[in-house]
Amino acid sequence: MTEPIKVLLADDENLIRSALAMMLSLEDDIVVVAEAESGEDAVIAAAKHQPDVAVLDLQMAGIDGIETAQQIAQTVSGCASIIVTSHGRPGYLKKALSAGVRGFLPKTTPAATLAEVVRSVHAGGRYVDPSLAAEAIGAGDSPLTPREADVLEYAADGASIEQIASRAHLSAGTTRNYLSSAVTKLGAANRHEAAVIARRQGWI
Repeated sequence: MTEPIKVLLADDENLIRSALAMMLSLEDDIVVVAEAESGEDAVIAAAKHQPDVAVLDLQMAGIDGIETAQQIAQTVSGCASIIVTSHGRPGYLKKALSAGVRGFLPKTTPAATLAEVVRSVHAGGRYVDPSLAAEAIGAGDSPLTPREADVLEYAADGASIEQIASRAHLSAGTTRNYLSSAVTKLGAANRHEAAVIARRQGWI
């Protein structure tokens, strides 16, 4: 009998993480050994549980999924990472692959497909969602961090700092810092112009 594939799940949305865990647990050859709600927690859990595959949300509080994947790779040799994203964000595909991530797919991916991707990357393969791959070709590399892209996306509808902070689960001061950094990187006059630029480029 082959050993089941040990999976670590990291997502700061409890409902999504629980649903993923439940769906993957229905597979005979996959076992979820740990769950984490932040990148930092995922790195600690990986060191403790030694998973074969880490399924990581791109946008998490603290370090993002790509940085989490890099840190896990340093502490758990042989652990393959998959990034899941609710926003598509094709501008992060190249960055993720450069960081050694083996899978990149949207959260709308069916459970059966995710299970197949887990098996594929565990066997040494790669999987990139075809629609994200096509979008990435035209998007170019994003200069924004996933967290900067998050707050910029929340700013796109003209929301106030307080509203953006609430949506992103950040303090107003931290939100201002992320927005200021994003505006500077994009050479925009303000956060609304920065959001327009980023959306046009496929970065949010």
